Formats: sequence, C-alpha cells, structure tokens
Amino acid sequence: MNLPIRRLATLAAIMFLALLISVTMIQFVKAPELSADSRNVRTIYEEYGRERGPIIVADETIVTSEPVDNLYSFLRTYEQGELYAHSTGYFSVAFNSMTGVERYENSVLGGSDTSLAIQRLRDLITGDEQRGGGVELTLDPEIQQAAVDALAGQKGSIVVLEPNTGRILAMVSIPSYDPNLLATHNSADAQANYDALIANPDQPLLNRATGGNLYAPGSVYKIVTATAMLESGADMDDEIEAPTEYSPPGTTHVIHNPGEAACGDGSGEATLLQSIRQSCNTPFAIAAVELGEDAMREQAERFGFGQSLSIPMPVTPSQFPDSQTQAELAQVGFGQYELKVSPMQMAMVASSIANDGSLMTPYLVDRTLSADLDEISTTSPSEFSRPMSEDTAEQLTTMMVDVVDNGTGFRAQIQGVDVAGKTGTAEISSTIAPHAWFIGFAPADNPEVAIAVLVENGGNQGFGTDGGSLAAPMAQSVLLTALND
Repeated sequence: MNLPIRRLATLAAIMFLALLISVTMIQFVKAPELSADSRNVRTIYEEYGRERGPIIVADETIVTSEPVDNLYSFLRTYEQGELYAHSTGYFSVAFNSMTGVERYENSVLGGSDTSLAIQRLRDLITGDEQRGGGVELTLDPEIQQAAVDALAGQKGSIVVLEPNTGRILAMVSIPSYDPNLLATHNSADAQANYDALIANPDQPLLNRATGGNLYAPGSVYKIVTATAMLESGADMDDEIEAPTEYSPPGTTHVIHNPGEAACGDGSGEATLLQSIRQSCNTPFAIAAVELGEDAMREQAERFGFGQSLSIPMPVTPSQFPDSQTQAELAQVGFGQYELKVSPMQMAMVASSIANDGSLMTPYLVDRTLSADLDEISTTSPSEFSRPMSEDTAEQLTTMMVDVVDNGTGFRAQIQGVDVAGKTGTAEISSTIAPHAWFIGFAPADNPEVAIAVLVENGGNQGFGTDGGSLAAPMAQSVLLTALND
C-alpha cells in the first residue's frame, strides 16, 4: 500500500473511531442526562408510543401505562392518585411535562437508562416492543394513608422516616391532586385541569414536604439549639439562666416565655431538661447569644440546613438566617426571626437523634427494575452527616421523652410505648395564624420511625392553635399505625 492510500485509510479509521465514540457517548453515557432535561420535549414525544414502566409501592402497582386506541398508544394511569401524587408526580403528553418520580426517574421509566441497555439489545434482537423499567418506592401505604387521615384535610405535611436507613415511609402534602386529570390525552381537558390547579390559592401542586414553601419552625427548633448547647459541653441537668423575661444586648425588646410564665421554679435558673419540658424561650435565646452565630449556624448545617439534597426530587434547603443583631440571633435560638425549614428537614433532625447521632440520607426510591421486573439496582443507605455525639443524642432522647410524658407533647403518648417528641407553635404575625409542629420518634429506646408534622396556619384551630393540641395527636395516630404495621 503506497503512502497516500495509507494516510487516507488511517484518516478514515480515525473518523470512524471518533464517530463510534460520539455515538456511544450520546446513546449510553449522556442519554440519561439528556432524557432528564426538562427542556428536551423530544423525550416526551418518543415515549408517546412506548409502554412506560410501572411505579410500585409495597408490591402493588400504583402507576401503569394502559393501552389505548389513539395516537399515543398508552395512557398513564394513577391508582389512588391523590394519595401518592406528590411522590409520583404526573406524566402529561398534553402539555409535555412531567414531575416527581416520573421526571427524576424518567430514564428508567422511559427505558433509556444505561442500566436497561441489555434489555434494549434483547428487544432489538427479538423484535419485541421496547418497554420502560419499573421503579419501586419506599413508601408504606398504611402509614401514608394514616398521615392523610391525621391531617383530615387541613393544609400541611407529614413526613415519616426510618431512622437507621433514611427510607421515606410516608411523605404527605395536603391538599393533594389527582394526576389522572393531567395525564388525560384530551389536551383541552388537561390544560383546563392544570389551569384550575395553578389558580387554586391552596396550591395543591406544591409538595409541602420538600418542594418550595419553607416554614418558621417555632419551638421544635429548640432541639437544634439544645444540640448546640450539649455539643459545647452543657449537660441536661446543669442549671442555666432561665429568667421570666430577657432583653438581648443592644435592644430594649423583651423576650417572654410562652404565656409569660416563669421557667422552672421562677428563680431565674432552670435545668435544660426543665426548659425543654416547659418549652421556655429565654434560656434558648440566651444560649444562642452566648454560643454566637457561627456555632449556631454550624450546628444547623450539620443537620442539613443550606445543603443540597435529592430524594431523588430536590429538597429545598432550609435556611439559617444572617443575623444583624444579637436580638435577632436570640430569636433564632427559640425558632423565630427568619429561620425557614421544610418538614423533611425537621424529620431529619428527629431521625438523627433517634439514630444515636447519625443522620441517614433520606431516599424515596428503593429499587429500579427491568421491564420484566427483574432487579437492576437497590438503594444502599448512606450517612448524610453526624450532627452530634451518641451522648448528646441520648440526652436529647431523655428530654424529648420527658416532653411527651410530662410536658407539652402529652397528647402524643402511646400506651406501653415511650414516645420522644417536641411541640412547636411558630408565630407568623398578628394577622396570620401560627403554624403547629411536632417532631419525634418511637419507641424511644429502639426507634423504628421518626416523624415531623406541620399544620399550616393553625389548621381548623386558627389563631387558637398550638403544636401540643393540634400536631401532637396527629403524630400519635401516625406513630400508632407505623408501630402496629
């Protein structure tokens, strides 16, 4: 072979190799990213005529693709749609959109994921129609239903975690919606249903557990401040400053305890245990000022504040505010000022205490499956952070059990089971009713579940609400179901 032909052959080989690499990158490496990109409407169009994979909860298929005799071939159908809507999301061919697991596990459900390459190759050889894979969620249907029943139509959210793994056993956001209304192939109906949901002032499409609206935590945040105090060397039985009223340095503003009551015996000092039991404000305001903003922020960040988290849907990071004055920092100490949290975040706080100080990463997808429902992958639990020592977790557990046994959380008691908990009533303004909170776990000596309950703006109780009377009984009913499950 003469030199010119050799060069030409070499160039052709290089070009062929470059083309092969490029095709491989697009088809097998970049495919999931491109498919998940919300701007890529071609993925929706490509999947119109393909049987999309199922979403499964506790061995029951809750989302299927039903054959239909029209242009699209398959209709996405949601069983018990409202119960799982904020987890499954919706898949709409009418306005080229998908949310929730439908969106964030789209590559598996739509069949383009690299893990399904062998299946695609087999289908190509056998001539079978390409199908999507399955996604199995961690949700427990009985706990999920118990959480919906507990909220009883009041706006809010309940999140239940398995502390030693991070499995999300329940994630409820009320009000909910029916994804079937958006999955319909009638474009006019789908658009009208979507417009009605968007126009609804109660925001049913919003996932209150994770998806955007952050809430003032009120007194449930005292658990985070107490963690910072214990981690800095305090003990729950130490006497600490706990006056009936307190003015932070640099201000004449007076901070009172709830109901302007004395903390402890009224001597101006109380133990941390007594302060948590009564949910006093002044000792936590003083502690925040003494510990300083850096220490308080660092503790919050150990729990996940300000950090990215995907379950696989992104969780809006909770916010520890920049305090300009010590008066503002003092308010942060007992859960006010501009602190903003998600119910998922506060469930993580409870879960880490329940798990001896180790915070496991929450996750919603248990397994991914092939089109024949053979296992492709299983999520392995992983540690998100370690916000505290085992000794701190043990002391917090003791104090939270005392809150339920003898304090504001008594309505969460379960006969024969030690429940650990903390109530919260987050004041918003003189014209907006407060949020009611409860966080906790059970059984306290061997935790199986951790929980966060949020009821927006006092629910049916309005301005007269508090976490103990509204959120604690909800937690009790959900925990009772979870422990009997």
